[in-house]
Amino acid sequence: MIIKDQIGRLFELRTTPKRIVSLVPSQTELLVDLGLEDCIVGVTKFCIHPKHLRKTKTRVGGTKEIHIDRIKALNPDIILCNKEENTKKIVEACEAICPVHVSDIFTMEDTLELMLQYGILFEVESKAKALVRRIGNEWQEFKIYIASKPKLKVAYFIWKTPWMVAGANTFINYLLTCNGYENVFGDKTRYPTVELIDLKAKAVNHVFLSSEPYPFKTKHVKEFQENMGQSIGVHIVDGEMFSWYGSRLQYAFSYFKSLRQRL
Repeated sequence: MIIKDQIGRLFELRTTPKRIVSLVPSQTELLVDLGLEDCIVGVTKFCIHPKHLRKTKTRVGGTKEIHIDRIKALNPDIILCNKEENTKKIVEACEAICPVHVSDIFTMEDTLELMLQYGILFEVESKAKALVRRIGNEWQEFKIYIASKPKLKVAYFIWKTPWMVAGANTFINYLLTCNGYENVFGDKTRYPTVELIDLKAKAVNHVFLSSEPYPFKTKHVKEFQENMGQSIGVHIVDGEMFSWYGSRLQYAFSYFKSLRQRL
């Protein structure tokens, strides 16, 4: 079977992969929800859903730095990567071991396509299609809900010291747009470093402090308000809902609705 991944690479699989190494946390969770947990042999230290995986599977490093010798020793049939989360160097090193599938996610359509690709790759098409239908229905219902809501200007912070935000060309920015938010740093690309003084000129309505990758807490909300003033709403938001593009999306739209109701 000839497979094309989401960055257009072609590779051949002679049999259905039974030994999978996943280097992307959201894709690891997707595999489990597709009934493929027994096929997973290697994960990253950031693959935290479900929690027991890091104890039952071999940890092969992070998403940016891997132990290639551990991966090789697992004798995988396929390695799953992502263009944003894993480097080109990692993909090339993994290709010397076995076929590598690389995802590339910017939109809901991209993530639903990935689920269907995994359905074909691992012969779980019925489960993949059911998941796609469930998430698709949630998405459509949320579109109807959000259509009547006012646009709000927001800034989405992912890091502190230095302050970093989500900009354009990210899945986070795409989901912000789906939520009826205008990203005040949408004129910048990827994850730029900013100064808080830059925010004061943006007429922002709300600031979102993501729970990941930086673990923002209530104390950071107070710190932020001391710098920016009490007139700006500052909120801790679930970073997984805004950045995990796998099966976690089946919970995201109900979360987005509850978040909008709190603002």
